[in-house]
Amino acid sequence: LGLAPASPAEAATWAESTRPADNREIRFRFQFQDEQGAAGGRGRARLALPDSLRFDIVGPLGSGRAAAFVLGDTAIWADPEEEVQKMVPNYPLFWAMLGVARAPGVGSTVRKIANGTITAWQFVAGEDTVEYLRETGAVNRLFAEVRQAGKRLGRVETIFGPDGLLLSSRLIVPRRSARLGLTFPAPRIAALAF
Repeated sequence: LGLAPASPAEAATWAESTRPADNREIRFRFQFQDEQGAAGGRGRARLALPDSLRFDIVGPLGSGRAAAFVLGDTAIWADPEEEVQKMVPNYPLFWAMLGVARAPGVGSTVRKIANGTITAWQFVAGEDTVEYLRETGAVNRLFAEVRQAGKRLGRVETIFGPDGLLLSSRLIVPRRSARLGLTFPAPRIAALAF
């Protein structure tokens, strides 16, 4: 409620403000659960500005390895592809799990509301919608929701510590009853030089 028209340029500037200031590596632990079972392990995401990402995950004792290289919202490669798609149904959702919002696509209709502690954005392109809500204050959180053809694909809640670093993130995919949770143990971030 209360969303008002806004410009794509303004939305792109806001999305850019959610990106890290430098290339970095983020280590995490993951827990995945769907109708077929559950799995957990550890992983890392290597971000190269402005919008490249390589992530690798591995289960206990080296089992269940998967990796992908993402440019923007597109996987350039994924190995094995079916395992990556199972855990990552949409790359704007995965970026949101790392605390990064994506700018609206070309031709998107953009709406916004901001009231000091909450900023919300809605990007609509045809029948697809991406929504972000950033909450600051006692708890700092980023919410993201993606709907394709009017149906909810997934929802993310990412929580930041008082230092602005990632604490945890949770993705829920209702169609498959799937959940992916990430926690970011210390040390959470290491700078990468390219």
